Amino acid sequence: STAWVTSWMGIDILVSCPWAERWNGVGRMEMKPQTIPGSVNLVTVVDVHHWTDTLFSFRVTRPDSFRFRSGEFVMIGLMNDPDPKTGKVKPLLRAYSIASPSWDEEMEFYSIKVQDGPLTSKLQHIQPGDEIILRPKPVGTLVHDALLPGKRIWFFATGTGFAPFASLLREPETWEKYDSVVMMHTCREAGELEYGRKLVEDLQNDPLIGELVEGKLHYYPTTTREESQYTGRITDNLVNGKVFADLGLEGPLEPARDRAMVCGSLAFNKDVAAVLDGFGLEEGSNSAPGDYVIEKAFVGDGI
Repeated sequence: STAWVTSWMGIDILVSCPWAERWNGVGRMEMKPQTIPGSVNLVTVVDVHHWTDTLFSFRVTRPDSFRFRSGEFVMIGLMNDPDPKTGKVKPLLRAYSIASPSWDEEMEFYSIKVQDGPLTSKLQHIQPGDEIILRPKPVGTLVHDALLPGKRIWFFATGTGFAPFASLLREPETWEKYDSVVMMHTCREAGELEYGRKLVEDLQNDPLIGELVEGKLHYYPTTTREESQYTGRITDNLVNGKVFADLGLEGPLEPARDRAMVCGSLAFNKDVAAVLDGFGLEEGSNSAPGDYVIEKAFVGDGI
């Protein structure tokens, strides 16, 4: 599993903010705002779900003025430890894909747990009622605007790279634009697929998009370290044609028909891009739409 921080923002983002941090004696963090800068918001945790010992998701309140496109990410965080020399406390922020769709009244995030990580060592202990910090400036390339029109779209993810697709799978525009949506998600073990499996399972009964999804969704979860219904890496299953055979889909990928979005580790992104290039697809961006887009991110092992 992996977590994402944009390469141009760096792994450790610190911004000045005069807040005090304290623990209330029962392991819950409380932040006492003194002067809240206009560049950040406090949002309240409304739900937390621990999927495995290393994975959890949580939902927070959404500021009324906050707008984003499904598939984008945003900076969120908690207060860092006081500086040993000055005693000053600053927020520690990380880039997280918004896992909820743009129409949702709340915001959802999906995260790994790093026991000694500066942020997630604390973030994994949040409970409903706690507050976290949000910098309301969403960005990202995994948006429909960055792709040319097509018939079939592929979502490729490893680990917590599923998060932006959790947003896009619940976005009506996804189902209105494409005749077929293929979600390929690979993790080491089956338990790590549970967040995505539950979300995909619930799509059919979603009151907003349930009817749109019917007959269009193809879900292909695979594991690499234990046996499951489907195994193997995404790149291998694309190149050897196994995914097409298993799902009964026409293959291989073709620029005239297929579009793709990719979110994973740096190595995964590069490997998938090479495969897509080999099939003749061209990378796009917000300013120059193409056949596929990749979230420009790298692994933050120490988050």
